[in-house]
Amino acid sequence: MIPFVWISLAVLTIWYSIVLIKDFLNYKKNLEPVSWVKTGLIGFVVNFFDVLGIGAFAPQTALLKFTKQTEDRVLPGTLNVANTLPVLIQAIIFITVIEVEPVTLILMLLAAAAGAILGAGIVSKLSEKKIRLTMGIALFITAGFMFAGKMNWIQGGGTAIGLHNVKLTIAVFVNFILGALMTAGIGLYAPCMALVFALGLSPLVAFPIMMGSCAFLMPPASVKFIKEGAYNRKAAVAMAIPGMVAVLIAALIVKSLPLDTLRWIVIIVILYTSAVMLKAAFSTEKN
Repeated sequence: MIPFVWISLAVLTIWYSIVLIKDFLNYKKNLEPVSWVKTGLIGFVVNFFDVLGIGAFAPQTALLKFTKQTEDRVLPGTLNVANTLPVLIQAIIFITVIEVEPVTLILMLLAAAAGAILGAGIVSKLSEKKIRLTMGIALFITAGFMFAGKMNWIQGGGTAIGLHNVKLTIAVFVNFILGALMTAGIGLYAPCMALVFALGLSPLVAFPIMMGSCAFLMPPASVKFIKEGAYNRKAAVAMAIPGMVAVLIAALIVKSLPLDTLRWIVIIVILYTSAVMLKAAFSTEKN
């Protein structure tokens, strides 16, 4: 089953690359007036930390707006198009180097994809503020339990590489929801890390699951942005190329990190994401 995942990711990578390159070449004489250097650095830095589980969209949005490299109107498309190839490479690498039980991996990937397709309509009807507030509080509580576990106040976490029975059912259901939430702009990485911890899996297992989930979701969405011309071509390509290099470098670091160090990184990532979501929720309330 794992070879099927590899083949699927390889096909998606080739197909997406052809679509992106063809569109870029068609408009190469009418590219946007942005800096190759600035956007390239943004792509490298953001994707390096994305491999560590920080997530790309939030910091990338902040950096692009601070450096004035793209219009808000095309920001969603630019983010998706720029990060699709790095995410595909992340998924291929981590599914190859980190062992996960095939049934657990494939069911969770399919659940995320199904969530994005089938759950989008449901999630779109929910209040963005309520989603962010709920997720922010849930992640904060999860980080609290993880910290308590590190302090030996409670027992938590684990070293398992697969799930069965009730735990597998819970994982599939929650990843379905996370896939749906991605359509509402809620990142999957930190919640997936929290899910993995809560179910007793090894922290390393989160990486192929969360990256594989996004790898199956992003290409179709990005191709739609490309066909509609709703993205900054120059900025997207300038971020994608160094972003792929950053992924290769950062993947070596993640693979070699001791589990104890990785658990601390996961706690920090989840706390960071919780803070971002809660801030966004309360900002929405003020507006």
